[in-house]
Amino acid sequence: MPDLTKSKILKEWVILALCLGVGGHVALGIVLHAPHAWPEGRFGLLGILSGISVYVCVQVCRSLWWLIRGEPTGTGSQDSHNK
Repeated sequence: MPDLTKSKILKEWVILALCLGVGGHVALGIVLHAPHAWPEGRFGLLGILSGISVYVCVQVCRSLWWLIRGEPTGTGSQDSHNK
């Protein structure tokens, strides 16, 4: 089971908030440059969907990074150091 410290949980919430902000800006860009692409009542949905899409892409990239580079040192429990 992963070690869920307050700092790790806070980091994940910050990443989610940043991704939702980027998604909101993507939606704003679509609204400003192509307002006919989405009906007016769906702009909020566009913002949420694009934010979640950015979050999924970031998490996939982080997972690939961890697979390629390995987990950073010092983040494991004492049991992992004794192996």
